Amino acid sequence: MSNWRRDGVAGSGQPVDDRIASEVPVALTYNRVSHVVMMATPADLEDFAVGFSITEGLIGGLDDLRDVRIIPREGGIELAMTISEEWFDRLNTQRRNMTGRTGCGLCGAENIEQALRQPTAVERQMEVRNQALQKAISVLEDYQPLQAETGASHGAAWCALDGEILQLREDIGRHNALDKVIGSLFRSRFDPAAGFLLVSSRASYEMVYKTAAAGVELIMAVSAPTTLAVEFALRTGVTLVGFARPGRHNIYTFGERISD
Repeated sequence: MSNWRRDGVAGSGQPVDDRIASEVPVALTYNRVSHVVMMATPADLEDFAVGFSITEGLIGGLDDLRDVRIIPREGGIELAMTISEEWFDRLNTQRRNMTGRTGCGLCGAENIEQALRQPTAVERQMEVRNQALQKAISVLEDYQPLQAETGASHGAAWCALDGEILQLREDIGRHNALDKVIGSLFRSRFDPAAGFLLVSSRASYEMVYKTAAAGVELIMAVSAPTTLAVEFALRTGVTLVGFARPGRHNIYTFGERISD
């Protein structure tokens, strides 16, 4: 985040300082081989490395990621990861040549089958009350300092079953924010049945996919879902909640996990 001098408000001619969110190219490399460049907020990058690697199916779990180094480069940052030889061999056979843009989770996929990946369906172990969902959404803004200062970031939160927000990560990209909080959860060896995800964005296919890849049973979004997100939630057993605002939320799939 940086200060930026702008030319006043509504032509008043009075310069003021703005707080502007940082956006930098982040190159993710595996065993010294470049995989993808994402535009991201340069914070919580180890979480990002872990979350992206797991939700993209590049590793099977935290133990397959042997090392992460954050290396400043001219014009950006490199996340240099070392993964097990088994998973690196798989990566070489399934490589996608893509350049990511903010909010684009499928850029560069070479065919439809590759884009619409299918993780294992989630288990059905959790139950949560509508009251807990409302509790989480009512305090979401309080946990987003970057958004409060810049108005330019998304947030992704991990919430306990009683609705308390336990962890939140922010990024200019909604997919990045979700990867960051998922990475943080895996680094803490979390129980996927012990909570749910809340995102300050719409619910796209990719957001549901990442939820399922993490083994989480419920994702709630502030804005609308897409048709493909609903269809994919049905295929993977994820409970999808959208239009989550204080006093209301819509349940699209597997509402049996949610009680009054």
